[in-house]
Amino acid sequence: MSDPRLIDRMLETVERNIVPLTEQGVKIGNKVFGAAILRKSDLSLVIAGTNNETANPLWHGEIHTLKLLYEMPRAARPKPAECLFLSTHEPCSMCLSAITWAGYDNFTYLFSHEDSRDSFSIPHDLRILKQVFTLDAGGYAKTNEYWSCFDLMNLIAACNEGVQAGFTARVDALKRSYAEMSDIYQANKGDNEIPLK
Repeated sequence: MSDPRLIDRMLETVERNIVPLTEQGVKIGNKVFGAAILRKSDLSLVIAGTNNETANPLWHGEIHTLKLLYEMPRAARPKPAECLFLSTHEPCSMCLSAITWAGYDNFTYLFSHEDSRDSFSIPHDLRILKQVFTLDAGGYAKTNEYWSCFDLMNLIAACNEGVQAGFTARVDALKRSYAEMSDIYQANKGDNEIPLK
């Protein structure tokens, strides 16, 4: 998973496919979380999506992306074993379960649960893991019989310095974009009906 070509494609997918959807989503009151599904064979995009909790509080970025996937004709949907699941933020317990039930053997995320809490002021992922499952941050099994998950920042850290510097600059730009979107969400979240803001 530390293949620079794969890391480049995942960052490109966030930059070009997920961020534009999320920019539109936060304008109508949704959170900043998004996801995409890529084919393992050629890293082509199958589908990208973003949070749509203003329509349904269950439509987190990952789950809404899966919903959109299953609205595609069956012939256009690759099997989960043929795909990479990319999440902008470390999936919450509901989304971890959805990825599992949908049959994906992997997922990669850019921002951690701690980032969601600290940088985006959305602490619910960690609170639910602690209150419902009595798990501390990072306490779930990152590799298990269903899937393995990967922190994109750790994959970038495993690259050589020259490649790493380019990826780090792109992540810094994404952090700025997500901070701006988060500010919009936080400023307007009182106007929506999402139960856990």
